[in-house]
Amino acid sequence: MRLSTVILPVRRWSEGGKEAWQRAEELGFHAAYTYDHLSWRSFRDLTWFGALPTLTAAAAATSRIRLGTLVTSPNFRHPVTLAKELISLDDISQGRVTLGIGAGGNGFDATALGQEPWSPRERADRFAEFTALLDRLLTQDAVTYEGTHYSADEARNVPGCVQRPRLPFAVAATGPRGLKLAARHGQAWVTTGDPKVSNAGGTPEESRDAIRGQIEGLAKACADQGRDLGELRKIMLTGFTPDRPLDSLDAFVDFAGRHAELGIDELVIHWPIADSIFAADPAVFERIATEGLAQLGA
Repeated sequence: MRLSTVILPVRRWSEGGKEAWQRAEELGFHAAYTYDHLSWRSFRDLTWFGALPTLTAAAAATSRIRLGTLVTSPNFRHPVTLAKELISLDDISQGRVTLGIGAGGNGFDATALGQEPWSPRERADRFAEFTALLDRLLTQDAVTYEGTHYSADEARNVPGCVQRPRLPFAVAATGPRGLKLAARHGQAWVTTGDPKVSNAGGTPEESRDAIRGQIEGLAKACADQGRDLGELRKIMLTGFTPDRPLDSLDAFVDFAGRHAELGIDELVIHWPIADSIFAADPAVFERIATEGLAQLGA
């Protein structure tokens, strides 16, 4: 089991932003991620900075911790420009970047460029094409492609990623088409649980049953692609299930143990943000970071 954190881009770099990323490294987190949105839910009218510039600054301010997005989506990005930025970030970080990638949703990002929200089918189609083209762009020096939604005309990406053949993809997915993408292109898979369970007031046990079903679906998708399920890391972004793992060290250890039994091997916890849905006791958070996994293995 690995423990990581997600630091939302809500602080000016000179007013606590830089220190949070450095502290995450000091606490021993495996990775520190950030959301890749133009704005997000309750933070829409509050401070919110761009993911890739933030990660670039974090790469310069740290030396060991892995960095990444949870998650990037096609909502406002194009594979050609994103590939160039990712190759640059991978170089600056000396090969410490993981790209979390997902289909996106119908939030603010979906209409910020003036477009109509995509239908579920179009969103899934775009996700598949986006991911496959991005894979090519990050592994080939020059790419020409004419697709339904995206195109590239001799797009150059020299020298490519520091990580070979490219930086790892952590694919967020729950449905059959998304799980197929994770099995085909992913080095990791990401879940937040099942929103239907949480929205319906479900129990932690029901949430774990849903995640177990997702992993069974991922195993089938891997088998269909001729891959072993064990080749993919299983990442859980916490904070969206009925559980409350940040209430105490004991609560976290119990939560982590139960999800390890399901096959989850990396947990991501939100860096505390006061007066928000991600509020948590900073002292408890730091105890979890430094003691949680040790107690899990005791």
